Amino acid sequence: MDPRKLYADERFTGLCVYCGREPSTRDHVPSRVLLDEPFPADLPVVSACEACNNSFSLDEPYLACLVECVITGSVDPNSARREKVKRILTEKPALASLIAASRREDESGNVLWEPDVARVRNVVLKLARGHAAYECSEPQTGEPECLSFIPLCAMSAEQLRSFETPPVEHVWPELGSRAFLRAVVGNSEVALDDGWQVVQQGRYRYLVSHSGQTAVRLVLSEYLACEVVW
Repeated sequence: MDPRKLYADERFTGLCVYCGREPSTRDHVPSRVLLDEPFPADLPVVSACEACNNSFSLDEPYLACLVECVITGSVDPNSARREKVKRILTEKPALASLIAASRREDESGNVLWEPDVARVRNVVLKLARGHAAYECSEPQTGEPECLSFIPLCAMSAEQLRSFETPPVEHVWPELGSRAFLRAVVGNSEVALDDGWQVVQQGRYRYLVSHSGQTAVRLVLSEYLACEVVW
């Protein structure tokens, strides 16, 4: 048995990594709306059913635009730094209005945003499930033990240090999984930064750990920090 060969995930090609049903489509993880063009080469792809794939089609643009609007402080398309978000806000005025309605100012003039927590959670859980299946060959179709998301700038120094530090792996991932190849063989399709998988610099990175529990951390636009644990 060659430990350098990727084969563990071949057992799961016949199921949707999000719900476990029979797949009929393929889905990018992370979603391309969260990245800028040109897209990275060899963007991870997982099996999905059409129902699951469609269930994210509205929430992913919402989250991509929300994060950009919060960073720039405006819903005006001309203020967006990301061309993709600029196009979405221009072509979908209803979405822009929805995000604008979540913006308010407190008595001190500070800008506050009230995100649709259910929509953000839907996307974060989808991304985490995709990464867990792709990296560890362990689809996580059940509800997680915990799911959280918070701006990096809202973390305390201790919280930030803990989030950014990869956990010590006491258990090696399954032989033949991508996580095994990265950890033991040193094979990686994407850039590594202190244990983090950098899909696109400044736009998206993630970290999957598997010591006892499967945990996925991800960061969107170096602003929103998310963690999902099973």
